[in-house]
Amino acid sequence: MRFPRTVRFDISDTRIYQAAAAPDEWAVSGAFAFAGADPATLDGKERQAFVHGFLGTASFGWSTFVTVAEISDAEYEAVVRALAAHAIECYGAPNIEAALPAAREEAAFAAGLCEHKVNTLLSVERDFGDEGIVERFRVVEPSREADHARIWTIVEDDGSV
Repeated sequence: MRFPRTVRFDISDTRIYQAAAAPDEWAVSGAFAFAGADPATLDGKERQAFVHGFLGTASFGWSTFVTVAEISDAEYEAVVRALAAHAIECYGAPNIEAALPAAREEAAFAAGLCEHKVNTLLSVERDFGDEGIVERFRVVEPSREADHARIWTIVEDDGSV
């Protein structure tokens, strides 16, 4: 299964969000964090998180970009459990049984964004529409299969000087 994983190209996330996700965290859209928000009162770092952030599921900080990555069943289940615990702690869910269905729905939505090649980059843009929060996702596919360009070659040393 594929799932979004946070990626950080520079330190900008640490400056534009109140809390930045660490690199390589599993992430979800996180739009639920703004479900009851008043668009007129969102400003500064909170507005940046609303407009462009993915929510990391370890730190519950924000990331501007995620990349499509392979996730194991155990890791996926850990994400669901972390989301459910977060719903209890921060959003008033009464217990784990009540929080798990919403957590599973959020995780399934995030996995659904990842029907692309591994290492495909995703970004989000959110706004408030007539019927609530509207999300648009941008997809940037990798130009080739390798993660990076080769910058050196290993040469066997025969010991001669």
